[in-house]
Amino acid sequence: MAALSAWFWNERFWLPHNVTWADLADPAPGVEYPKASHLLSALPLALGIFAVRILFERFIARPCAFLLHIHASSVHWRATPNPVLEKVFTSITKCPDWRHLDGLSKQLDWDVRKVQQWFRHRRNQDKPSVLTKFCESMWRSTFYLCIFTYGIRFLWQCPWMWDTHHCWYNYPYQVLTPGLYHYYVTELGFYWSLMFSQFTDIKRKDFPIMFIHHLATVSLISFSYANNMLRVGSLVMCVHDASDFILEAAKLANYAKYQRLCDFLFVLFAVVFFITRLVVYPLRILNTTLFESWEIIGPYPSWWLFNSLLLVLQVLHVIWSYLIAGIAYKALVRGKVSKDDRSDVESSSEEEADTNRTNDRGVKMSFSPKAENGTNGHAVTTKSWPQIRTSSR
Repeated sequence: MAALSAWFWNERFWLPHNVTWADLADPAPGVEYPKASHLLSALPLALGIFAVRILFERFIARPCAFLLHIHASSVHWRATPNPVLEKVFTSITKCPDWRHLDGLSKQLDWDVRKVQQWFRHRRNQDKPSVLTKFCESMWRSTFYLCIFTYGIRFLWQCPWMWDTHHCWYNYPYQVLTPGLYHYYVTELGFYWSLMFSQFTDIKRKDFPIMFIHHLATVSLISFSYANNMLRVGSLVMCVHDASDFILEAAKLANYAKYQRLCDFLFVLFAVVFFITRLVVYPLRILNTTLFESWEIIGPYPSWWLFNSLLLVLQVLHVIWSYLIAGIAYKALVRGKVSKDDRSDVESSSEEEADTNRTNDRGVKMSFSPKAENGTNGHAVTTKSWPQIRTSSR
């Protein structure tokens, strides 16, 4: 175990040339540097955040939802109890293909369409209510707003907010301040809590992808803390938090059926997203991590890894921006919002096509003030809101 630890914490990988862990282990009195052991405090904090979330959703979000007349509505269509179909649904498949449908039809002496309808109604019973989705989005919006506000207030007083060269002056002998520690550990604790809560939240089809995403986020935050890249890391976190709470607020307006507010918030989200991810991030963050750091401290192995991860993140920014731009184009030019096929598809199963009904999971959204209830061709059924999980640090 000692050999494995020594290999993992190899100084030649983590630290610049001519710097050792011993140099950072015994700072001057009253001075503290980041230590990997500090990250352990994020785990109990994550459990605390998860507990706060449960209380918040029950005693704050739910009453707010009731004031907006959002209730846990009952399922209009319920599947008739049937042991044979229930066993297939729970043990084999929730979306049987035609081979299964034909076999079940013969076994039960039912019409194929009746079997198909039973599975559709049974899936609908498991779908989360609007109340559940409202409470989840209100929690996320509140946390993102609070952590972004804290980050802005803290960074406003920091010299590296205004001159990114300060991210590298005297590196890695940069003092860990209480404000920076609390900012980092709170962000890390929140993403650990997302990993826990993902097993109890609304189940989405992209569950494995989002689990890997949260794991990558936790790894990148921990990585930047371990080698004392906290200054530039704090800038990265603040840039990514800037648009998240606006998107969640837009979803709240959508659930409450305040369509014009919803439209306005989505457009605001898109503008903030483009500015922070396509302008501020590459021109400020990548510029300092790639060029300014090269001039001041020079490259070393973990420097290459850190910058590679940040560049991958920028590629994701471009992809997500392209998808958002497509939605905005259809909203502003064509007067409609199309289905978004990214991560926030809120369903445990696929819905089969039904020409006589709209999608049961659909949320009708319009960016045209004239569109009401999707009757004039300007509103379309969409399975999800654009859920941009771009908080990977």
